[in-house]
Amino acid sequence: MSYRRKPGLQCLRPSFSFPPRMIANPHILPRPAGAARFELREPLSPRIVPIGRSGEPVIVIDGLMTDPSALIEAGAQAAYARADGERGGYPGLRAPLPADYVELLLPMAERLIRKAFGLPHIRFARSESAFSIVTRSPESLHPLQRLPHIDTSSPLRFALLHFLCGPPFGGTAFFRQDETGLEQVPPSHSAAYLAARQARLAKLPDDSGYPGHGTPGYTRTAAFAARMDRLLIYRSFSLHSGIIPPGVPLPEDPRKGRLTANIFADYVN
Repeated sequence: MSYRRKPGLQCLRPSFSFPPRMIANPHILPRPAGAARFELREPLSPRIVPIGRSGEPVIVIDGLMTDPSALIEAGAQAAYARADGERGGYPGLRAPLPADYVELLLPMAERLIRKAFGLPHIRFARSESAFSIVTRSPESLHPLQRLPHIDTSSPLRFALLHFLCGPPFGGTAFFRQDETGLEQVPPSHSAAYLAARQARLAKLPDDSGYPGHGTPGYTRTAAFAARMDRLLIYRSFSLHSGIIPPGVPLPEDPRKGRLTANIFADYVN
């Protein structure tokens, strides 16, 4: 069976509160009965990589799952919708992630986050999740999609980015905003960040494409290559962008395109 796309619909952002097994959420694919479809590889070998001048941690795990093809196949069966619009947003398609996959990752990720970020007392609050496929061509990007971005200014929201594609699809990079020197953008610095971003947008060439080494006003501080079954965990208030190599095909087919599984996990102290 081929993947399904729902034209003309904005992608729902599925969410649930912990413990997820107690929540019946219609925007997350239901957990099938029977044996587990997804399993983490044991033992995992996480690395903590400091990035930029700030030394902000990024957690990297290669070889996350025993069989990543099972998750790719789930992605191929999912119903996708366009995720961006007139104000920018994710430049492609999104679909709900399976609940059993999300539930598998969150407890493991919380243990690593507590240790790597020095947050021993955090408590899980909620999450959002989706399969994601970059499909928008560089020449058709919204101006905001041509610059590095943050997902939120909260220092307690974490992104889990699971690559289900390989090196031809680039990876993920982190940046510093040159005018402000910001690599992470907490609420106290949001106004300065937004003002500098707006000034840069006014000067941005129409053909600038996806963010990269040459994006005016930003310096790339770190990059992590796309690698099949690689997981990155980082704080969502870090300036970042997908690395989309010039000329790379961006098909909508989950089995052939730039497929990732994305979870955003919110915590409270």
